[in-house]
Amino acid sequence: MRSFQEQWDILSRGVEGMVPEDAFRKKLQKSIETGKPLRVKYGIDPTGIDVHLGHTVPLRKLRQFQELGHKAIIIIGNYTALVGDPSGRDETRSKLTEEAVEINAKDYLTQVGRIIDLDQAEVYRNGGWFGKWSFLDVLDLCRKMTISQLTAREDFANRLAAEKPVYLHECLYPLMQGWDSVEIKADVELGGTEQLFSLMCGRDLQKAEGQDGQVAMTMPILVGTDGVRRMGKSLGNYIGVAEDHVTQFGKIMSIPDEPMRQYFTLLTDLPKADIDRWLSDQFNPRDAKEVLGKAVVSQYHGDTAADQAAAEFRRRSTGADPDEISEVVIGQDLLDSDGEILWPRLIVALGLETSTSNARRVITQGGANFGPERESIVDPNGKMKPVNGMIVRVGKRKIARVKLDG
Repeated sequence: MRSFQEQWDILSRGVEGMVPEDAFRKKLQKSIETGKPLRVKYGIDPTGIDVHLGHTVPLRKLRQFQELGHKAIIIIGNYTALVGDPSGRDETRSKLTEEAVEINAKDYLTQVGRIIDLDQAEVYRNGGWFGKWSFLDVLDLCRKMTISQLTAREDFANRLAAEKPVYLHECLYPLMQGWDSVEIKADVELGGTEQLFSLMCGRDLQKAEGQDGQVAMTMPILVGTDGVRRMGKSLGNYIGVAEDHVTQFGKIMSIPDEPMRQYFTLLTDLPKADIDRWLSDQFNPRDAKEVLGKAVVSQYHGDTAADQAAAEFRRRSTGADPDEISEVVIGQDLLDSDGEILWPRLIVALGLETSTSNARRVITQGGANFGPERESIVDPNGKMKPVNGMIVRVGKRKIARVKLDG
């Protein structure tokens, strides 16, 4: 194993808090002295979301633990997902079925496997123990926490103050998440800052069961591409792990300058000295973003793809079309008797917009053009006669080539 200082420098990077920090230092030192790896837990409730870069922040920390020789433990919360994590929520989560949760769990593991080494990790479904419990077992668990403790947590307190309901089943969530730590004897649990209550609940339950309480290691919340709000798919400010390399790179290049340090720190392994240098006045922010974009994209698509994405972005920045343009077949059934089609219908048929109303809006705003001369499409009610090979563009990134059927 590496020395204490080497491990500390890596594991403390980008961490919001270690509670308690002195306990983590002792655990890490003991691990190095005995050669016994720390058991590091990360729980995921499979609620059906696509993994984006915000989700990778604790997962990347888990991978760092792995690379330092510690044991990564993934808890698939197939039973906690049926309750719904109330952390940071101002309302009750919608109910999921067991079947939907299991489908989501398999998809989650596939996505998580892009970040950590699942072959070297322990993976558990917490239904493995909760599914065997009797009602008396549940009652025994409920005796571990008081109502005053629960209502002290910020999300519950806010909802009660706003006269929004807090249901009894939600109160079980932190106890269930905490009991997971008892079952797998966790030394450290990773989570977002909003999950500190549940993480500390695990520490308390472990100590009550005679175990050495885990350390809660909380990670910052990554802001989205707007640079303001937390990254989220519903907000449209996310960068998906499974997105193609060109899209990932382009989204990173679109972020404001302010969150670049957070992105560098939480999403890359670049040394702090290099990050300071790239973010100094001697470099253009655009050049720093390119370094950031390539560092992120290479993790999910490889170095060659990262270089290609950077080159493609530079091409598009100069107004050039990409080397590869998807061809979309336009059937004769879409054309009228004169072989013509309304521009909005063609744009939708090419997959450049999802509805004709969106296509009309883009045309009205001057955001669509066609052909080698990039002739503007100006009439949202106008018709045209498509020909093979014609290129249609919407905005800066959407482009397709017409292929007539028949």
